Amino acid sequence: MTITAAADGSALGNPGPAGWAWYVDDGCWRAGGWPHGTNNQGELMAVLDLFRATAHVPEEDLRILCDSQYVINSITKWMPGWKRKGWRKADGKPVLNVELLKELDRELAGRKYTFEWVKGHAGHDLNEAADERARAAATAYQQGVAARSGPGFAGAPTAAAVAPTPSTAINAAGATTAGTVTGGGLATYDEPDLFSELEGDSFAATESTRAEPAPEAIVEELERELLGPDVRGDVGRTGVLLHPDFMEIGSSGRVWTRDAMMMALEEDPGERTELEVLGADRLGTNGVLLTYRSYSRSGTTLRSSLWVLDGGRWRLRFHQGTPEA
Repeated sequence: MTITAAADGSALGNPGPAGWAWYVDDGCWRAGGWPHGTNNQGELMAVLDLFRATAHVPEEDLRILCDSQYVINSITKWMPGWKRKGWRKADGKPVLNVELLKELDRELAGRKYTFEWVKGHAGHDLNEAADERARAAATAYQQGVAARSGPGFAGAPTAAAVAPTPSTAINAAGATTAGTVTGGGLATYDEPDLFSELEGDSFAATESTRAEPAPEAIVEELERELLGPDVRGDVGRTGVLLHPDFMEIGSSGRVWTRDAMMMALEEDPGERTELEVLGADRLGTNGVLLTYRSYSRSGTTLRSSLWVLDGGRWRLRFHQGTPEA
C-alpha cells in the first residue's frame, strides 16, 4: 500500500505568522504553525510531521506531493553533499535551516518514500487542500485564535504530532525528491531570513504598523540582494527569490532553468555586482519590469528582470542580460 499525501507551508508576510499542513483526505490530515516564521520553514515542517505521523507504519510507501522544489532538492540532491562537508555549502558557509534538515535526515532512515513536484495554486486537489489548511493555521496565529490541527493519522502516537516553536524565521526554497521520517524533538534555531538584511526601518516594524513599500522599491532591493555573492551562493535564499518557473537567457545565449541556476550559483556565486537602475515599470498589479545596467570587472551589461507577485511575495520570473558595446 502507498500513502499519498500533499505537504505545504504558508507565511503571511514571509516572515510572519506561519502555518504548515499535510493532507491525505478529509479524515486524515494535520496542520500547525507559529506566530512568526517563513513559508520555507512551514514547507519543511509539513514534510517532517508527515514522516513522524506515519512512523508507526514504516512498511508503507510514502508518496509526497510537494510544490517546494527547495524541500525536494534539499532531501534528494543536496543533503548528501552537505553532510559530507559537515553541513556546509560549497563556499564553506553553514547550510541554512540546518537543524530542521538534520532532523529530517534522521527521520528518513529506513523509510520508503518518493517526492513528486506539483505546481502550486494550479487546482491540484490534494495540494490545494494542504495549502488551504496551512494558510488557515497561519491566519489563526495572525488573529490570535486557536488553529485547527486536524484528526492526524490513525494510530499515530501523540508525540508525532508535536511541532517545534521556532525562535525566529528561517529561509529555504526548492525542487523534486524522495524520503523518510521518525519522531523526536527539534532544537530551536536562530538564522537570518530573506528580508532581515533589507534596508529601511519599515521592514523591522511589526506587521500591523509598518508602511508597505512600493512594489518597485521592493523589487529593486531584492534585485540588489540577488546580485550579492553571499545570497547567490545560498540555495535557500535563491530558492526564495527565484520563481519556480524562472528562466534566464544569459549573455552567452544559454537558457537557464531555476534548478540549473541555483546549482551553478552555489558552486560559483561570482563577484559582487553594482547596478544602475534605468527603469522600474509596473505591469498590472502583480508584475514589475526592472531594467538596469550592471557593473563588474568584465564590463557593463544591460539587464532586464521580470518580477511577479507569487503567493504574497515578489519572485524573479525571467531575466536577460546583454553585454554593452
